[in-house]
Amino acid sequence: MDVSLAEIRKRAPGAFEAACPSRVVLDHVMSKWGVLVLLALTDGTTRWAQLRRTVEGISEKMLASTLRTLERDGLVLRVSYPEVPPRVEYSLTPRGEELMARMMPLMAWIGEHADEIVTGAAPE
Repeated sequence: MDVSLAEIRKRAPGAFEAACPSRVVLDHVMSKWGVLVLLALTDGTTRWAQLRRTVEGISEKMLASTLRTLERDGLVLRVSYPEVPPRVEYSLTPRGEELMARMMPLMAWIGEHADEIVTGAAPE
């Protein structure tokens, strides 16, 4: 293992403790919808309807809320074009791209092992 909680706390005292802002960031980024929206945006700039189709099962209200949160956190960029009908596009910011570069190995691992974990099958 490259890093441990103790090593993280040496560099950032108090990291992941109860009152630490890292808990808020974890809640935003690692929520089911947060992860799936960020994952969808790794394919590039996307419009609302495409995001909704890609992140299957998300309601309009939850998608709007998740995007607002991730935008406030500086992870997602929202660009609105003054056209009729209005066009809005979403993409990852440089901070969002950096985050997803670190998260993609985890996402790939989950994709490869989810079936065996959920079914309780022994690893190969």
